[in-house]
Amino acid sequence: MSIPTVPATGPGDAPPAAGPGSPVLPDALWRTTWRRLWGDRGSRTALIAAALLILVALTAPLLSRLGGWSPTDFDPDAIDPYLGGLPHGALGGIGADHWLGVEPVTGRDLFARVVHGAQVSLLIAFAATAIVVVTGTSAGIAAGYFGGRVDTVLSRLMDLTMSFPSLIFMIAMMSVAQDVNRVVLMTVVIGVFGWPGIARVVRAEALSLRHREFVEAARACGSGPWRILTRQVLPNISGPVIAYTTLLIPGMISTEAALSFLGVGVRPPTPSWGQMIAEAVAYYETDPMYFVVPSVFLFVAVLAFTVLGDALRDILDPQGGRP
Repeated sequence: MSIPTVPATGPGDAPPAAGPGSPVLPDALWRTTWRRLWGDRGSRTALIAAALLILVALTAPLLSRLGGWSPTDFDPDAIDPYLGGLPHGALGGIGADHWLGVEPVTGRDLFARVVHGAQVSLLIAFAATAIVVVTGTSAGIAAGYFGGRVDTVLSRLMDLTMSFPSLIFMIAMMSVAQDVNRVVLMTVVIGVFGWPGIARVVRAEALSLRHREFVEAARACGSGPWRILTRQVLPNISGPVIAYTTLLIPGMISTEAALSFLGVGVRPPTPSWGQMIAEAVAYYETDPMYFVVPSVFLFVAVLAFTVLGDALRDILDPQGGRP
C-alpha cells in the first residue's frame, strides 16, 4: 500500500475532504497504526514483549550487577564436583543467589549470560537488519525509478545474490575469518546476503510510482531525481518498508542463533542464545533448565517480532503478497 502524498495548501485553505482516494496525513496514519496495534490483544502483547527484550538488552550490564554476577564469573560452590559439575539444588540451581540457575561444570550465572546474550543477539539482528534495509531500499528504489540499464544491472545483481546458498556461504565465511571481531563479522555477513528480498519489494513499489501524477508534477517543476526520490517516492513506500523491516528482525535473530549454535558465530566467553543452546544439548537430560532458559528467550523474541511484523504488514501494507 502506498502512502498518498498531501497536496500543498496555502494559508487559510481548508484541509482536503475525506473520502475515497483522498490523501491521508502521515501523522494520522501513524496515530491509526498505533491505535490498531495497541487495540489488538495479540499485537499489544507482542509489542510489550519486544519492548521488554530491547530494554533487557540495553540494560544488560545493570541487570547482571543487580543479580550479583557477571557473565564470566565462575561459582564453584554452585556445582557438585562429585556429580560431574551439575548444579546444586533443584531446577538447575535456581535460588536467591542465581535467579535462573547456573551452567553445569563452570557455575556461571545463567541470568547474567542470558541478558548479555540478549544484548549480543539483538545487536546483531538490528544492525544486520539496518544494513539490509538501507542497501535493499537504495537498490530497489534506484532500479524501479530509473529503469533501463540501471534496473537490468541491479535486478541481475539481486538474482545473483539470491542464487547463493546463503547459510552455507555464511558458515564458510565465518569459519575462514578467524582473528576478527565476531559480532561485526556476523552483522556484515548476514546483511550481505539479506538485501535482495526487500530490494524486490521496493523496486515493485517504485515502478508503480514513477509515472504517478505527483511525480510527473515534481519532474515538470524542475525537481531533480534525488529530490523526487527522497521527497516523493520514498515517503510513499515507507509503509511496506517498515512492515518488511519488522518481519526481517526475527529471521535475523534466528540466523545469528543458528550460526552460533553451529559454532561459527559468537565465541565464548561472549554469550549468545544460540551458543548457550548448543552447549546445553549435552545436559538436556540431567539439567533441562540449562536448555530451557535460553530457548525460551529465543522463542519469545522470535515470536514477539513475528507477530508484531505481521500486524504492521496488515496495517501498512494490506495488499502485500496478494494479487
